[in-house]
Amino acid sequence: MKIKQVILRHLKLDLLHPFTTSFGTEYDKDFILVEVKNDDGLSGWAESVAMLDPHYNEETVKTNWHILEDYLIPILLNNEIDHPDQLSETLFAHIRGNYMAKAALEGAVWDLYAKEQNFSLAHALGGTREKIDVGVSIGIKDSIEETLEIIGARLKEGYKRFKLKIKPGWDVELIDRVRQIYPDIPLMADANSAYTLEDINRLAVLDNYNLMMIEQPLAHNDIIDHADLQAKLKTPVCLDESIHSLEDARKALKLGSCKIINIKVGRVGGLTQARKIHDLCEKHSVPLWCGGMLESGVGRAHNIAITSLSNFTLPGDTAASSLYWAEDIIDPEVTVENGTINVPQTTGIGFEVNREKVDNYTLYSKVFR
Repeated sequence: MKIKQVILRHLKLDLLHPFTTSFGTEYDKDFILVEVKNDDGLSGWAESVAMLDPHYNEETVKTNWHILEDYLIPILLNNEIDHPDQLSETLFAHIRGNYMAKAALEGAVWDLYAKEQNFSLAHALGGTREKIDVGVSIGIKDSIEETLEIIGARLKEGYKRFKLKIKPGWDVELIDRVRQIYPDIPLMADANSAYTLEDINRLAVLDNYNLMMIEQPLAHNDIIDHADLQAKLKTPVCLDESIHSLEDARKALKLGSCKIINIKVGRVGGLTQARKIHDLCEKHSVPLWCGGMLESGVGRAHNIAITSLSNFTLPGDTAASSLYWAEDIIDPEVTVENGTINVPQTTGIGFEVNREKVDNYTLYSKVFR
């Protein structure tokens, strides 16, 4: 593969509804859209999932742009590669950290590679599923009644799993009320690192509610305290923010820090690294699911592709575009039918990027050759 051109675009999309977690509330989504082109004019697409502020992790839109422009893109343009795995190895060998920036560039190359090979991205990654089950993530609302109304609406749409964001003071009572009304729905809680081991008795109460998992209850960079917590809970602990690499996953599994892992492609540094973690977890019979970062349709397409791999056995967060955006930047938009998404069989990500819409939402762009 020889990349002729890379284009970075800073886009901003307004969310249909505010999305609140223990970090705070998001009203819109700023992100970097990456396009890579070859000599034949084919384009590969991906997006950075970094946020404007360093709340989820240390990366931001601004730092990602800097790392892409000054370090990663020059590496790509100055080297010819045969496969995206080579790019991943090169980026990780030369640049520390900055996983979301790496994932954005590598993901665009994966899309282009799949198109050059006349494969779907899912097939290029080794995916075997033609449909994937999906759930929905529900942020912290103004009232429990509002949460219950949303669950009811999403049940009618067929979603397979419900994730409720929790934090101290918005946890046991919420889960208890939901279970009173919906005793049998697949339900999980996501704490986004809002608790400490001092809250272990409160978290243990959640064992009474038949949850699929509690996601990332403790510190964002911890695997030691999570091992202590998991040993005292019946409910499986799922790690998200703590898993940035294959080594993190290996150590967490060895310590017994979790029974489930959430893979976010941006968080772990790209599709190549996500596949390595997938293979490790499959070897140890640890189930996976794919988390979301309020992606546009381009990022959702990458999530769909990675979820087609065999060990993504739990419904992920890749909900329909219409739950988040008045209009998405892809054609067709991501849709959900009876709680499933069809994995595209056409080349690359399987969706066309709508350049007119991209132009409408672009705040700034730059071309690199």
